[in-house]
Amino acid sequence: MKYRRMPIEIESPEERGYGNLRCNLTESSVRDVRFGDLGIDLDELVLAYGDHRGDPLLRDVIAAQYPGCSADDVVVTPGAAGALFFLASSLLEPGDHLVVARTNYATNLETPRLIGADISSLDLHFDEAFALDLERLAALVRSDTKLISITYPHNPTGAMTDRATLDAVVTLAESTGAWLLVDETYRDMTIGEPLPPVASLTARGISVCSLSKSFGLPGIRTGWAVTRDAELAATLLAAKEQIVITGSGLDEAVAANVLGRRDELLGPILAGIADHRRIVTDWMADQRLIEWVPPGGGVVCFPRLDLSVDVDRFYDHLNGVGGTFVGEGHWFEEDRRYFRLGFGWPTTDELRSGLAAITAATEASVG
Repeated sequence: MKYRRMPIEIESPEERGYGNLRCNLTESSVRDVRFGDLGIDLDELVLAYGDHRGDPLLRDVIAAQYPGCSADDVVVTPGAAGALFFLASSLLEPGDHLVVARTNYATNLETPRLIGADISSLDLHFDEAFALDLERLAALVRSDTKLISITYPHNPTGAMTDRATLDAVVTLAESTGAWLLVDETYRDMTIGEPLPPVASLTARGISVCSLSKSFGLPGIRTGWAVTRDAELAATLLAAKEQIVITGSGLDEAVAANVLGRRDELLGPILAGIADHRRIVTDWMADQRLIEWVPPGGGVVCFPRLDLSVDVDRFYDHLNGVGGTFVGEGHWFEEDRRYFRLGFGWPTTDELRSGLAAITAATEASVG
């Protein structure tokens, strides 16, 4: 494959330098955790090759979150991004057909594109609250469709769907023989009752998740794919072995410890997310040049600028004068009038300051 860099990575905070961003509202996760705050003693950890599927204790605690699934159904990967790459490169060949919800996390579109797959985009529309349209999806799925790829809670919009819609997508996948990939990275941050993981609903389902977003641990690069199809799990394992052989023992030991304390650690994180979501909701109520679809989960939303706003002037003012950065729409193959606003990563003061900078940038860019 001929790799090319994506805008979301070229313009990422890591590339720009965090010191150059006064208010960083680009992130799609909660605040990064310091290792010392976890209180984990790794002095006895042997730094050897580990289990190729992933640390057995880690796979046990992961499988416990997936009704009807066992540790043998879990393949631990280098983050959710690794799982998505292994899946695309395992399931798809040039010319194979898949349907992907769009807008989306860039990897879900870019990797199949590099493979040379035949992609049909199920476009999600702001004016429809980014809802998944079952009729449009069914019209896109063909008898030879290999994969249906959706994400809930959704990145970058924060949109959710309901159980009836998910069940209908499962039925569609089963009736056509397509695999159904659901990127469930934000599942723990659902407002209200989360959807059941798709791997627990059907043998055609593939659940992908990680510790990066909900737990603030992107630095340990630990994610996973769960499937009850033994042949697919073996193929994913083969892909992993070809690329990395095995995961990092350090990363997986930390991940097992954190997931073993899941409820203890998630409680304060979810409370902080709720506080920040209320701040954004109150701020949006006062905006005359920005509109949004309130998120149903996660720590991002995807507002839209009014047509009276000069987009180039807006970003120039926001970045230059305001020192504030958001995820521009082109990161997600959308118009730059849209932007991803991440409210989980900044401190409360940074969030308030960044929101004020967005207001000032819109007011300065009208006409």
